[in-house]
Amino acid sequence: MSTLRGTGALVRLILRRDRIRIPAWILGVAVFLLGSVATFPVAFDSAADRQARAALMNNPATVVLTGPGFGQRDYTFGAMVANEMGGMTAVLIALMSILLLVRHSRHEEESGRVELLRAGVVGRHAPLTAALVTVIGVNLALGALLGLALPVVLPQLSTAGSLLFAAGLAMVGTVFTAVAAVTAQLMEHGRAAAGAAASLLALSYALRGAGDLGDGTLSWLSPVGWAQRTRAYVDGTGLPLLLGVALTVILLVAAFLLRSRRDEGAGLVRGRSGRAAASAMLSGPFTLALRLQRGVLAGWTIGFALFGAFVGAIGEQAAVFVRENEMARRYFEQAGGADSAETMIATYLSLLGMVSGGFALQSAGLLRAEESAGRVEPLLGGTPLSRSRWALSGLAATLCGSVLVMGGAGLGAGLVYAGTSGDPGNAVRILGAALAYLPAVWVLVGLSTLLFGVLPGATGLSWLVLTGIVFVGMFGPLLRVPDWISELSPFAHVPTLPTEEFTPLPLLTLAATAVLLTAVGVAGYRRRDAA
Repeated sequence: MSTLRGTGALVRLILRRDRIRIPAWILGVAVFLLGSVATFPVAFDSAADRQARAALMNNPATVVLTGPGFGQRDYTFGAMVANEMGGMTAVLIALMSILLLVRHSRHEEESGRVELLRAGVVGRHAPLTAALVTVIGVNLALGALLGLALPVVLPQLSTAGSLLFAAGLAMVGTVFTAVAAVTAQLMEHGRAAAGAAASLLALSYALRGAGDLGDGTLSWLSPVGWAQRTRAYVDGTGLPLLLGVALTVILLVAAFLLRSRRDEGAGLVRGRSGRAAASAMLSGPFTLALRLQRGVLAGWTIGFALFGAFVGAIGEQAAVFVRENEMARRYFEQAGGADSAETMIATYLSLLGMVSGGFALQSAGLLRAEESAGRVEPLLGGTPLSRSRWALSGLAATLCGSVLVMGGAGLGAGLVYAGTSGDPGNAVRILGAALAYLPAVWVLVGLSTLLFGVLPGATGLSWLVLTGIVFVGMFGPLLRVPDWISELSPFAHVPTLPTEEFTPLPLLTLAATAVLLTAVGVAGYRRRDAA
C-alpha cells in the first residue's frame, strides 16, 4: 500500500538511532526484575519466612500499591514474583513504551523531520507504523527475554508461569504503546502527548488499586489489573490477555483514523490561544524552566507523597516482620539501625532518595533537550541572556523541584506515621530525614551538568550511574557487595535518619561536590559550540 511505503526503512532508521536507548531500557527493566527476584531465596529461604511476608503484604496500603495478592495462602516464590514485582514492572514497561512511541512519532513531527521524510518516497502512515512496529517489537522481545530468564534466575519458578507472567507484562506495554499512538494524534506537542498517556497509565493503576480494595470490579477496567488477573504461578489463565489484545487493536485503528483527519505536524486538540502579555511564569529563565516542567514536577511530587504515605502506614507492621525474619533483620541492621518502625521508614526513605535522582536527571536533561531542539540559540542571540544565566536558571529549577519531590515523600510519610504513632513530632523528624538526601541528589545533578557542558553527547551516562546506584542500594546488603563499591554512591554518605545521629559534615561535603561539578559543567558549556 502506498500509505505504508518506506515503513521498513524507517524501522531500520529507528533501530539505528536508538541502538543504545532501546538496549538500555531492556537491560534496565531486566536488571530491575531479575535482580529483585534473585534475592528472594536469600531473604526468604523458608516457607515460614514467606508466609510472614504474605501477612505483611495483606493490608490496604500494600494492596493499593502492589495488587490483590493471589496465592497468599501458600506463598510460593512464584506468588511473590507476581504479587510484589508485577505491578511495578508493568508500570516501568508502560512508561518505556509511551516514551519510545512519542519520541518516534509526535516528537519527530514537532522537529520537522517527518515532513522532510514525507517529501521523499514515504507513505502517509509509514512513520507511525514504523514507530508502532518498533515499540511493539521491543515489548515482545522484552517479554520473551523475561519469560525465559526468570526460571533460570530462580529455578523454583515454572516455565509456563514465567511465560504467562511475562506475557502479561508485554500486554501492558503494548496497550500503552497504542494509547500513546492515540495521544500523539490528539496533542500538538510531544510533552503533552507523553503526559496525557502517562496520566492514563496513572488512572489505570488507580482503578486497579481501588478495585482490589473493593470487590474487584474496577480492576477489570485496568490493563495492569488484567495482567495481574492472569494469576501467573497460582492457577494461571491467559483469558485476560485477550482483553489487552482487543483494546490494542481498537486503539490502533483509532490512531490511524485520527492520523487521517489531521494535517502534518498538527494535533486534533487545538492549543489555547496565548495571552497578550506574558505571565509572571514567563518573566525570566528560572520561571520559564519551572513552567516547562510543571506537569512532570507535579506528577513526581504527588507520586512520592502517596508512596511516602504508604511507607508511614506500614512502618509499625513492617517492623514486626523484620523482628521475625532473620535475613530481613540482617538487611535492615546493615542499612543502619535496630529493627524498629523507624529503621524501616529510614530504609524506604533512602530508596526514595535514590529514585528521586530520576526526577533530578530528567529535569537537568531539559538543558540538553532545549539545546538539541534549537530553541536556545534564538533565546541567547535575541536577548541579553547569557549562557551561564540560562543554564544556572534551569539548574536552579531542578534543585527547587528536587526539594518539592523529596519534601512530598517526607511529608507524606511523616504525617501518616505521626498519626499512627500518636507523636506529632514524628512528622517533622521524618520530613527532615527525607530532605537530608538532597545533597546526594544534587551530586547527580552536578554530574549531569558536567557531561552537558563537557561531553554533551554522553549525557545519558548519568542514567547508567543512577541505575548502578539504585541496584547497589537495593540489593547490596543482601548480595554482600564490597563496602568500597557501596561507598562510591553519594547516598552511602547520607546519615540514615532518624535512626542515626545527624552529622552535617558528609552533607556539606556532598553539597560542595555538587557545586564543583556544576561549576565545571557550566564553564565547559560557556566555552563549547552549540551542539
